[in-house]
Amino acid sequence: MALPETYRAFRRTTGELPLTVAPSTEQLPRELGPSDVLIKIHAVSLNFRDIAMLDGRYPIQVLERGIAASDAAAEVAAVGSAVKNFAIGDRVSVIFDLVRLTGSEDEPYQHALGGDVEGVLREYAIYEDKYLVHLPQHLSWEEASTITCAGVTAWNALDGLKSAGKARAALLQGTGGVSLFALLLCLAAGIRPIITSSSDKKLAELQKLSPDVRTINYKTLPDHTAEVQRLTDSKGVDFVVNNTGPGSLPQDIGFLRQHGGVVSLIGFLEGISGDWEPSALMALMMKTAKLKGIGVGSKEDYIELNRFLAEKKVSLAPLVDRVFAFDESPAAFEYLKSGSHVGKVVIKVQD
Repeated sequence: MALPETYRAFRRTTGELPLTVAPSTEQLPRELGPSDVLIKIHAVSLNFRDIAMLDGRYPIQVLERGIAASDAAAEVAAVGSAVKNFAIGDRVSVIFDLVRLTGSEDEPYQHALGGDVEGVLREYAIYEDKYLVHLPQHLSWEEASTITCAGVTAWNALDGLKSAGKARAALLQGTGGVSLFALLLCLAAGIRPIITSSSDKKLAELQKLSPDVRTINYKTLPDHTAEVQRLTDSKGVDFVVNNTGPGSLPQDIGFLRQHGGVVSLIGFLEGISGDWEPSALMALMMKTAKLKGIGVGSKEDYIELNRFLAEKKVSLAPLVDRVFAFDESPAAFEYLKSGSHVGKVVIKVQD
């Protein structure tokens, strides 16, 4: 096909905080390189990091006025002469971190979409074929757009579900995209999810997904540890997916089973500090537990997750809270910032 000469995108603005996103017109090259793939982007989903970049809370330097967002579902529109693994019409996505192909790379910094690399909130993009993965066929564009960051992060926070069949329960903080993705993975793997929120309305909606979903309102229930013990028959959980930051780590360790277990630190919704003594981490030793930092994951992790989703025919429809039109992208960011969502905020780029 003839490559389009221009396409629309949304870039971060500059100036006083908080920033927003604004439309721009971009140029495409006239020809593809041998390993290049032109993708037509159908849907994009947003993450907390996209908001953090606008209000100055993101702890890593990003491109000034960069194209926003990291999670997209797309269709191959054209391929370079040396591309063998992708064909026109294939459903694909781009990996989050362009230096993490196997997970064993020793590169100290991420090259992450929507951060220090141009993102995917645009109609078209060109990437080398090594940065693409095939998407599960059973998912809609909107569902598939949720996987790249939130999905792979949840997958790694649950240790790629290597303990499926042995793990009993997982505690998931909040009702954002990673927590909800982890909830769906747990249900598919036979692990009981316990999810927290300050909204009884949000928790009631999540309980409708499955009778195995357990909930905790962390505002109205004073003793969270006792409630986790009650919900797990005093056995504790195998995983804690920590979205809030290091401040809750001592309590998170207390939620774990008596021997083993993993606290996966994935976010910083409540900041990056804590008022606890370093000695609190000795509880990890007593429980022979793990504290694991999660930086999304690699291309191989993404492929493994997609294989699991396809084999289990996992529906990601419950993840999609609201879909905005492409022209409504600034409103989508504001909606995510409001905290009204349960799951993922999606932008439909084009049909």
